[in-house]
Amino acid sequence: MDLKKYIRSIPDYPKKGILFRDITTLIKNPEAFNYTIDEIIKISKELKFDKISAIESRGFIFASTVSYFTKKPLILLRKKNKLPAERYSVDFELEYGEATIEVHKDSIQKKERVLIIDDLIATGGTAEAAAKLIERSGGEVAGFIFIINLFDLPGNKKLKSKSYFTKSLIEFPGH
Repeated sequence: MDLKKYIRSIPDYPKKGILFRDITTLIKNPEAFNYTIDEIIKISKELKFDKISAIESRGFIFASTVSYFTKKPLILLRKKNKLPAERYSVDFELEYGEATIEVHKDSIQKKERVLIIDDLIATGGTAEAAAKLIERSGGEVAGFIFIINLFDLPGNKKLKSKSYFTKSLIEFPGH
């Protein structure tokens, strides 16, 4: 299935110069969404992992479904001040600003291997922050699975340069 035809591109969102790749058009199509989940599960079977983590918010959509099918626990990586218990935090830069993500301190045990799932990799700031959260928690990053890789932006190369496994279902230019 050609998933590219299910991705809507919106110029100048959320700010001028950004070409936003919208996955809502993919998830509203049952066949495309099911195919996407099946492909993520196929990739995940190549990896050894104990838990799945999802990056807020679009990562939750895919990772929760994969968690259900693989019967692996789901860990939420949330935006700042969204988690009620003790947490680790990592600040990072986005293509269009700054942000913080957090994880509960009791979510990941020492040496647990955690697969990170998100909708898109661009500059790599969010993904790199997610990896730092997993490692700060005592866990190990089993790899990253993304729906979209913006191949002309440095994110995927940044993760691979740190020896992280990364896989994306489709690729688009970032601009």
